Amino acid sequence: MNKKNILIIIGLVIIFFGLGISLDSNKINNSFKIILGLEQFSSNQNTFDAEFFENDYSQYIHVKSVDDISKLKIGLINYVWKENTLNHSNFPGNIEKNIVDQNYSDLKNLKQIDKFTISMEYDVNSISYLFLPDNSNNNLIIYHQGHSGDFNNGKKTIEYFLKNGYSVLAFSMPLLGMNNQPTVDTEFGKIKLVSHEYFRFIESQNFSPMKFYFEPIKISLNYVEENFNFDNFYMVGISGGGWTTSVYSAIDERISKSFSIAGSIPLSLRINVNDLGDYEQTLPNFYKIANYFDLYILASYGDNRKHVQIFNKYDPCCFSGNSFKNYENQIEIAVSQLGKSSFQIYLDDTHYEHKISENALSIMINEMEQ
Repeated sequence: MNKKNILIIIGLVIIFFGLGISLDSNKINNSFKIILGLEQFSSNQNTFDAEFFENDYSQYIHVKSVDDISKLKIGLINYVWKENTLNHSNFPGNIEKNIVDQNYSDLKNLKQIDKFTISMEYDVNSISYLFLPDNSNNNLIIYHQGHSGDFNNGKKTIEYFLKNGYSVLAFSMPLLGMNNQPTVDTEFGKIKLVSHEYFRFIESQNFSPMKFYFEPIKISLNYVEENFNFDNFYMVGISGGGWTTSVYSAIDERISKSFSIAGSIPLSLRINVNDLGDYEQTLPNFYKIANYFDLYILASYGDNRKHVQIFNKYDPCCFSGNSFKNYENQIEIAVSQLGKSSFQIYLDDTHYEHKISENALSIMINEMEQ
């Protein structure tokens, strides 16, 4: 680094502290990268070392045939719901049609919002919104927010889809957003469910907290399928919502095309502490049934189905860089051998944030319209 760049950095540091501006380290680092054009700093944070990783991950792929797909899906459904098939007959316990929520009063092409409330075990609930457009293309996108909180954080994404004629069914993760955080009785005493990590204390042979992540989507989709006549169901998720998208699309073939943004990579590639993930991303007994390689294939398989992963190259949160190159080709090969399935990965290098960018939105719209 030359003397001029060093002086610029020192000057910026003095200005930040002199003005009393409080910025987290990621924002400061990203500011310096943008100002000095040091993109290579970001791309090197999570690039893979070919000598560290195995060259062949095919030995960990359990999906070799259509029969394998059926077996793994039954295993996942049994783990989550303690049943062997998805129940399509249950609906949300409470539906409020055409509600008023000032947070969304300025959305363009919005006809109405319907509110779904679903109650589950341990009094854990899920509140979702169905955004219906004035001018509809008769397709539904399930949008799932991540650990940042309420799906209102994805308002710009929801608005973008509405403007393009899509209906949007929006969810927050369990315990986040408008969803509650009940206090439950456990063998360790009363525990307030303020974190997904606390789900460990209520897991048993007869109940899996993984149900909290997927039951609201399944039940809401049951209702939508019964009461509307959409041509396609798509699914989009960011971060933890991206993880939800990959897993739920692996289970439910009603999702035709699914898009996970900064959602997950296989566990064996998570050498960056930021990539480790919460309870739901690292539950051993669940991933013994179907690991991430398998889940990506399951989400890709079926008539007119496709699973797409989008990674932010300079993501300050998680799954940045290009570690996906370790498994991308082998998943594509496995999917092509099964036939009638498609898998693809995009690397978004247009920004330095943990978000769904305009570039990612364009990619998804183009994929959906194919």
